[in-house]
Amino acid sequence: MKRLFAESLGTFALVFAGTGAIVIDHASNGAITHAGVALTFGLIVLAMIYALGDVSGAHLNPAVTTAFAAAGRFSWHAVPGYIAAQLVGAFAASALLRGLFPANATLGSTLPAGAASQSFILETVLTFLLMLVILSVSTGAKEKGITAGIAIGAVITLEAMFAGPICGASMNPARSIAPAIVSGHLEHLWIYLAGPVLGALLAIPACCGIREPGCCALAANTHAQ
Repeated sequence: MKRLFAESLGTFALVFAGTGAIVIDHASNGAITHAGVALTFGLIVLAMIYALGDVSGAHLNPAVTTAFAAAGRFSWHAVPGYIAAQLVGAFAASALLRGLFPANATLGSTLPAGAASQSFILETVLTFLLMLVILSVSTGAKEKGITAGIAIGAVITLEAMFAGPICGASMNPARSIAPAIVSGHLEHLWIYLAGPVLGALLAIPACCGIREPGCCALAANTHAQ
C-alpha cells in the first residue's frame, strides 16, 4: 500500500505541477512561457524520483510501468495496482485544477497542433527515447539516484521543449487521460494512450540490442537484492 500511495502521490504532483503550469501560463497571459512549462515537467519528475524512487520506483506513468513489466524488471501482478494508483493521482490533480481554474477550457490537455498521425509518431518516438534512458539508468524497476533523476528529468524537459508545441509531449497516458476527461476533450485521446505505450515497448528490444545479454534479468536480480 505504501508503494501504491507513493505512485498516486507522485503522479498527482506531476499532473498538478505540469498541467498546472500550462493552465497558469494561460491565465497569466504567458508569464510562465513554453520553456517554463517544459522545465516544470522535467523538474517535478526529477523531484519525485528523488522523493519516492526508493519506495515505489517513481514510475508515475502507465507506459513506463507496462514496459518495466514487459522487460522482466517488474511483476505483471503489480501492474494493475500501479496504473490504478497513477490514475487516481492524476484525476485528483485535474479535479483540483478544475476547482481552482474553472474558466480554463482544457486544463492542460494534450492536443495535436497538426495532423493526428504526426502527433502519434512524435509521441511514439519521444516515449521510446525516454524509456530507453529509463531502462539504461534504472536498477530493476527502481529509479533512485543522482544519475537517474537528472537524466530522466533532463530528457523530459528536452522533449517537452522541442516537441511540446506540436504534440504536447505527453509520453504518459495518465498525464493525458485525467485532464482530457475532466475537461471533456476526448477527441484525440487515443494518440496519447497508444503512442506512449508503443514507444515504451519498442525501447525494450532497442535496449537489449545495445546491452549485454540478460541485462534486464541482471537488473531485476540487483533490485531483488
